[in-house]
Amino acid sequence: MQVTETLNTGLKRQIKVTVPAKDMEARLMERLTSAKDKVKINGFRPGKVPMQHMRKMYGKSFMAEVVNEILSDSSKSVLADRGEKAAMQPEVTMTEDEKEAEKILAGNADFEFSLDYEVLPPIEEKDLSSIKITRQVYDVPAEEIDEQAMRVADSARTYEPKKGKAADGDRVTMDYLGKIDGVAFEGGAAEDADLVIGSNQFIPGFEEKLVGVKEGDETTITVTFPEQYPAAHLAGKEAAFDIKVKAVAKPGELELNDEVAKQLGLESAEKLREIVRGQIESQYGSVTRQKAKRQLLDALDETYKFEAPSKLVEAEFNNIWSQVNADLAQAGRSFEDEETTETEARAEYQRLAERRVRLGLVLADIGEKAGVQVTDDELQRSLFEQIRRVPQSQQQQVYDFYRQNPSALANIRAPLFEEKVVDHLLGVITVDDQKVTKEVLLAEDEDEGAVTEKKPAKKAAKAKTEAKADDAAAEEGESKKKAAPKKKAAAKDKGDE
Repeated sequence: MQVTETLNTGLKRQIKVTVPAKDMEARLMERLTSAKDKVKINGFRPGKVPMQHMRKMYGKSFMAEVVNEILSDSSKSVLADRGEKAAMQPEVTMTEDEKEAEKILAGNADFEFSLDYEVLPPIEEKDLSSIKITRQVYDVPAEEIDEQAMRVADSARTYEPKKGKAADGDRVTMDYLGKIDGVAFEGGAAEDADLVIGSNQFIPGFEEKLVGVKEGDETTITVTFPEQYPAAHLAGKEAAFDIKVKAVAKPGELELNDEVAKQLGLESAEKLREIVRGQIESQYGSVTRQKAKRQLLDALDETYKFEAPSKLVEAEFNNIWSQVNADLAQAGRSFEDEETTETEARAEYQRLAERRVRLGLVLADIGEKAGVQVTDDELQRSLFEQIRRVPQSQQQQVYDFYRQNPSALANIRAPLFEEKVVDHLLGVITVDDQKVTKEVLLAEDEDEGAVTEKKPAKKAAKAKTEAKADDAAAEEGESKKKAAPKKKAAAKDKGDE
């Protein structure tokens, strides 16, 4: 096999490979000889088939196998011999001339093809101990923990029947049917639905119009869905809800005590506070880490400057751009709605793709040199977390898919590896903790678009930490009662993730 470099520009390489016809013939004869004693052909005893007849019967198919074997092995061997690592699988170019291809399969011509690829750029080792970042830390006060615990406990509040008119804080049990232009819409109907006036569980304006209703009332409430409502077909639309009031109840006294905790499936009020504290601190801690990681990546971006393989950047951009357009379509918005243009957005996400690829290579290099590894147990736990997110009936199918597709499993391993490298780096660089208020911690950075995985509909997804804290203790207690349920008038269309 003759190997000739025909292109060496930047990271791009092109290698011409020539396998002489005599070498192809030798490989073919090995296969024919090996198969001679195994094939059964009418008119010939086993092992007595003439080689010429074997060649006539199996020559082309066996030669095709030889060609595929050479193509499969050559990429690895050429790269190994040259001491190079390809950014992506090399592209193979062969002759498209049918007559020339026939000659190769017949063993009458040299087999020539080219390998086109980009090499991974060399990454210079840097002294990272000089990098300094400020880690924002919010100490959760006891008052906030108690406040959130009370909101969780509110799901266990008792209500007493009320004969009079409903007031703010009262619970209304009702049937409702929502219509737009006289036509009922999916997710806009329910029977025996409980709604506490003032809980802000329904769309704006709905609950206020329940003030004054009483048991047995039938009325129609007209409200308008917010312009930014996640379900595009409902956003900004006026809807009329036919209401039948089944019952009105006034709230009992709310106390945070052991009895209430037990109704939530927990042994004591202190255990409830403990769970709530852990949930809140975990949520704020996640924001703290994300901001610290963002600073770290910014510092690495400034420290490492090199050309990123264009094919990797192109693939990353295509992934980002596909997600961007999917998000816009789901939100029913356009680039103009996001105060930009498609051209400007393309340029922005192209820069983001280049940054992601470059930083990915840097983190991979640092992790490899530091001996960072993802254990099988860690990978297994993460895989199970992925599986838990799908319906139980599909879990075995998803598990089999990941186990049978190494590339899919690699997609689970990659973020685990990245986070472990980040942990390693946070132990190498200088990290100064800064106590901040909740508002400062949750505030978005002005340059966030240049740093994070920004999506067009970022305005609607801002700072979910406080909302998530409302659901503290629900999982721990395995309670049938949910903490502060986020019920909407069209729940099936909320799409708020």
